[in-house]
Order: sequence, then C-alpha cells, then structure tokens
Amino acid sequence: MNLTQMQSRLRLELMRRIQRGSLSLSLLSRKTGLGSSHLSNFLHHKRGLSFAAVDRILMALPMAATDLLPSPGRLLPNEPIGLVPVVSHETAMHELIVRRSTVVRLLHLPEELLDDRRARCRPARKAWLRFVAIRAGAADVAAMSPLILPDALIVLDRHYTALAQYRPDRPNLYAIRHDAHLTVRYVDFQASRLVLRPHNRDASVELVELIGEEAPGDHIAGRVIAIFNQF
Repeated sequence: MNLTQMQSRLRLELMRRIQRGSLSLSLLSRKTGLGSSHLSNFLHHKRGLSFAAVDRILMALPMAATDLLPSPGRLLPNEPIGLVPVVSHETAMHELIVRRSTVVRLLHLPEELLDDRRARCRPARKAWLRFVAIRAGAADVAAMSPLILPDALIVLDRHYTALAQYRPDRPNLYAIRHDAHLTVRYVDFQASRLVLRPHNRDASVELVELIGEEAPGDHIAGRVIAIFNQF
C-alpha cells in the first residue's frame, strides 16, 4: 500500500469516526498538533499528508498502519464459525469490521453455539461481523449478579437487535448502548424509552430516552447468547 492509498483509507476512517460522534477536528488537532484547517483540507481532498503527519494521526486514534488494510488486517464478516474476538465496548458498539489490533483475545467456541441463529436486524447490519465478546463492567456485575460475575466474558449476536423474544420461555438479554459504554440488561420498551431491568432485585431500573427518529434497535449492540464466568 503506497502513501496515496494509505491516506485515502485514513480519510475514510476519520470521516466515519467524525460522523458517528466519537471524534472531532478540534480533538484530533489537539492530539496531533496539526492545525484544524490542515486536517479539514485533508478530509476534503484539498491536500495530502506527509508520512510524519499520518504517523501522528495513527498514534492519536490509536491505530496501526496495518489497520488500514482491508485484509488480513481485519476480521471480516465471513471469518470461520467458532472464532469470536473479545473487543472493547467501543468496538462492539460501532465497528462493522473488527480491526485485528483491537482484538484483546480470541475465543474458540463450539460451532453449535453459534450455528443456526435467527437474525433480526436491519439489512445493513448484516454486513457487520456477527459475533463478538466483551468483558463485563463493574455496573453489570452489580446489577446482574449472580448471572454475571466479575471478569465474565459476554458473547453478543450483533445481527439480533430486535426486541422480539428469541425463545418463548425466557426473556432476551441485551447489550445496550448507554452513554459511552455497553450495559447488559433485560429490556422493555415503554413510552419512547428503553427500560433496562437488572437481574439483581436490589439494583435499580435504568431508562434510556429515545431521541427524534431513533428506534430501539439503534441502541442495541446485540443479544447476549452466552456468558462465561471466571471461576
């Protein structure tokens, strides 16, 4: 990959982060020391960047140059069944294709656990890498105990973002985008709000307000299909 190709892929990555709200030109300028007008001209194809400037941006994101490659630097949606990446909450929420540099570890799961799963999501969502795992947060451990214990790994099906019940005999458990992290809860939808219900009866119910044309599925990262507690 030459410098022109690298800059083109970097430009797309920056625009994607800016559009989803996780990055701004002013923030990138502070992290890199590059002027906002310099960065704006780059994003609008009015100028290029030197290798040194590209390195500064990659360090600020943070990313490696290999993350800009379509393959083999990324886990594609057609990765072998049974191989599930453990990633950050940020990656699970926003990344269509998981960059290998963001993978904490890989889980090797029985294929039957991931096979024959019914998908319920918008068509565009089916382009996402389907199964990822996240580490349980402290708030989830408190609210979902004893179902979720400290350091648990939680496997998500990111192709199931509907509130329709998967099995008639048990409620769905979801990872919900709540502020800048994921919250694992049982979920209801009432009066334009997502009602996040804990497993622990001593924990409080939380509410997520939907804004404008938002739908419940816009806040759902995926349905929980497995929990691996550390003993």
